[in-house]
Amino acid sequence: MFSNGLPCNLSFPSCLSVPKDEIGNEELLPSNMGTREPVILNVYDMYWINEYTTSIGLGVFHSGVEAFGTEFAYGGHPFPFTGVFEISPRDHDELGDQFQFRQSIQIGCTDFTYEEVRRIVEELGNQFRGDRYHLMNNNCNHFSGNLTQILCGQEIPSWVNRLAHFSSCVPFLQRCLPKEWLTPNALQQSITTIQEREDSDTSPL
Repeated sequence: MFSNGLPCNLSFPSCLSVPKDEIGNEELLPSNMGTREPVILNVYDMYWINEYTTSIGLGVFHSGVEAFGTEFAYGGHPFPFTGVFEISPRDHDELGDQFQFRQSIQIGCTDFTYEEVRRIVEELGNQFRGDRYHLMNNNCNHFSGNLTQILCGQEIPSWVNRLAHFSSCVPFLQRCLPKEWLTPNALQQSITTIQEREDSDTSPL
């Protein structure tokens, strides 16, 4: 049995059987990134389930986009405000025990300044609200793909979000994952900060 009560003999539909060597075969960070700001995708294993699914070419991955020394990512929560949060790049401890850093991939470079990137991320937060998170239709990898498209005109590798493409085959997975897994530790801290700020703004003088 899995630690959360899921059986370890799950049977996956044949449509999920994709070549396992497609996972994680992109070039890692080059030694010379040039003078423009690199846009880097950091990929993490949701490692407890990937131990069982990578053998059939399917992984459950979290991703974030790194630029200017900050990593931007997206997670779910029950509130009608942004689910976008920041961590130190490649720091899976800030995400939580269920995440394990896998690899970094340079997607491209951007001409946007740091301030412009932050404004773009803030604007994306209107679309990627916490209460709009969906494991198949609106997840962290969709956010990463949107952000890299804006910053450097490039999509993220297809294997990172392969799960979403097979959503019709794995309807059980959204129900199986513990809801707290959709809210990484760093995002929970952001939620607490926002709520404290709102409480302060509405408190009587």
